[in-house]
Amino acid sequence: MIKILGKSSSINVRKVLWTATELGLGYEQEQWGSGFRPTDTPEFLALNPNAMVPVLLDGEMVLWESNTICRYLASRSGETALLPADPAARAAVEQWMDWQASELNNSWRYAFMSTVRQSPAHQDAAQLAAGVAHWNRHMAMLEGQLADGRDYVCGQAFTLADVVLGLSTHRWLSAPIERPVLPAVLTYYERLSERPAFMQHGRNGQP
Repeated sequence: MIKILGKSSSINVRKVLWTATELGLGYEQEQWGSGFRPTDTPEFLALNPNAMVPVLLDGEMVLWESNTICRYLASRSGETALLPADPAARAAVEQWMDWQASELNNSWRYAFMSTVRQSPAHQDAAQLAAGVAHWNRHMAMLEGQLADGRDYVCGQAFTLADVVLGLSTHRWLSAPIERPVLPAVLTYYERLSERPAFMQHGRNGQP
């Protein structure tokens, strides 16, 4: 059985938990990270030198980076619903996953640290305003992708792109910031909320 190391409140751990649940995979979870077992110990650093969660253990294999773990689990399952076998369809899913990990994640860092984490180092009013605008601009890009009537990010089928972007959407809607009204994003969020695995690991009270 696979083992997932990481605390359940982490957005990146929740990606992996949601994916495993969607795939019906059995797993064991160990709580690592702030408030639980520390990740800066030699034991954990031997698994992930970045000292970050999640980490996946599958037999002798050790894997880190949440989006990579999600892709691995989908491929491991032998099913192609979440990660298509067709090269073009798969590339579209991975494109949006990579965008989430690089562009979208970077857009919310200052605003999230300021408003949700209440970090003393992130309380500059001008930088906060710029950060909120940056975050909203990127969410408007997701609105554009969804505004043509598609049910999910890459079309009418739920994929791994929706796992990572669904959690990002939840974070945006949960943050105490000024947001534009993005109707397609809101409809998308409610559609994801019909999935029990999202309610368990995504829309579960954690920002």
